[in-house]
Amino acid sequence: MSEELTLTKPTDAVPASGEPLLTARDLTMHFPIHGGFPFKRKVGAVQAVDKVDLDVYPGESFGLVGESGCGKSTTGRLLTRLLEPSGGTLQYQGTDITKATRKQLAPIRSEIQMIFQDPYSALNPRQTVGRIITSPMEVNDINPSGGREARARELLEIVGLNPEHYNRFPHEFSGGQRQRIGVARALALEPKLIVADEPVSALDVSIQAQVINLMQKVQRELGIAFVFIAHDLAIVRHFSQRLAVMYLGKIVEVGDRDSIYLRPRHPYTHALLSAVPEATGPREDGKKERIRLAGDVPSPISPPSGCRFRTRCWKAQDICASEEPPLVQISGNAAGHLTACHFPEEGTTEATSQDVVMDPALQSLESQHD
Repeated sequence: MSEELTLTKPTDAVPASGEPLLTARDLTMHFPIHGGFPFKRKVGAVQAVDKVDLDVYPGESFGLVGESGCGKSTTGRLLTRLLEPSGGTLQYQGTDITKATRKQLAPIRSEIQMIFQDPYSALNPRQTVGRIITSPMEVNDINPSGGREARARELLEIVGLNPEHYNRFPHEFSGGQRQRIGVARALALEPKLIVADEPVSALDVSIQAQVINLMQKVQRELGIAFVFIAHDLAIVRHFSQRLAVMYLGKIVEVGDRDSIYLRPRHPYTHALLSAVPEATGPREDGKKERIRLAGDVPSPISPPSGCRFRTRCWKAQDICASEEPPLVQISGNAAGHLTACHFPEEGTTEATSQDVVMDPALQSLESQHD
């Protein structure tokens, strides 16, 4: 099945109206660290996700972006209740599922599915493709008209694979084909929400567009809501209608696609966007800023006080260390565009001709070549 290796035009943003499908409030996940004597004594905690608020509406595609280690994947597992939160609340269609037991989650499990990052480890190598897709139907006692095998073959065709591949094993497929099988498995239970955890990061660049186009087609034709987790801002821009930017377990900015990409307000969002490569090369007018942040992301075991981005921010002042900025709508922002910053940037991606260089080593190196 041939397919264009270009990303299709994203669907127009759906206004965030009506009741949310999934709602998270103060969602928190702290992983305990044990040590000392006795060895079961808790000596600290990894604050992977800390008081995250977000809403996902029916049929929308919601992006979650940030650099490695910011808590994106943990948030995705919390939203699907593969992990039980340490704190906060999680509601699905108005029902609190924060502390729901396995039995209580059973009727909801089929409506919230997940596509995992690694297509090689996500599929059982001992099971055929048909068994991989029909197993969720058996577990949830779903009997589609025509039978489970017929439904599995239909799903294989929907995701662009040959229905005759039903009896093949995962090792007979490429990475892109395996991810398509993962999509088919997620669709088997006709979910209302799919959480895709970096579904194309392990794939060859030439295959990524095919998988993204497939998920866009599924989202558009079946009306399934997507939470798309990725670190590639270019892909998220094509796929998501709304998105949130995470840093060290916190959401620092959230809004619709155009507001975030064309009028970002948080310095960290500016830094992420400045790192996105442009196929057209550097702009001659010098208005494309470059922001290279100093150092690494602080440890989630002992994050900075106040604003967690302040240790790498060029606008940080005393208040940033003493007070954590709330996630609020700033004057001039579009409706629903929230930013957590005491000193937000101007609402534009253009900057002065002088680059913002935050890394002292890079600054010293560049000055030697001037």
